Amino acid sequence: MPGLLLGDEIPNFEADTSIGRIKFHDFLGNSWGILFSHPRDFTPVCTTELARAAKISNEFKKRGLTVSLVSEQDVMAVSKNADTDLPFPIIADDKRELSVLMGMLDPDEKDKDGMPLTARCVFVIGPDKKLKLSILYPATTGRNFDELLRVIDSLQLTAQKKVATPVDWKPGDKVMVIPSLSDAEAASLFPNGVTTEEVPSGKKYLRYTHI
Repeated sequence: MPGLLLGDEIPNFEADTSIGRIKFHDFLGNSWGILFSHPRDFTPVCTTELARAAKISNEFKKRGLTVSLVSEQDVMAVSKNADTDLPFPIIADDKRELSVLMGMLDPDEKDKDGMPLTARCVFVIGPDKKLKLSILYPATTGRNFDELLRVIDSLQLTAQKKVATPVDWKPGDKVMVIPSLSDAEAASLFPNGVTTEEVPSGKKYLRYTHI
């Protein structure tokens, strides 16, 4: 099945959306982007996800993210007629061409016609239009949006600084100095200081700092 790997350029597809026809790269501009896929109209898990995504739309804006959602024509039509507009566009994919192109199908979950449902994919796209993160949930499992915001914070931080984020990291926690930096370079780049954790091997690779 076709799909995308980290570092691949996101296809510059054209599609009808709830805000009109778009060309995806132009729609993203120079911003970070996030693209969700949505398995099916009128299902309870999807409803909870749409509500949550709308509720935290300001969190996406704070991070400079352009948000879009791949779904079917019904959701697009409903969003146009809703009392409150969804704060992001719905990309129509009623023929599932985009879902197939990007490897978004869940082979274990079928619709009433026996066709695979679209999986719950999350693609985070950098300003260079390349895939920075891909999370693929089965159609039966809802996404964790708190984790999604956390990992976006990590991606944006590590794109700007020569650091990595350790297990369970949250904004404000210590970060790790990347191994390719010498101690002298690290001392110069991180004025808050660098601490090294001792390990049995004696290797000095667990270096931490605050940013």
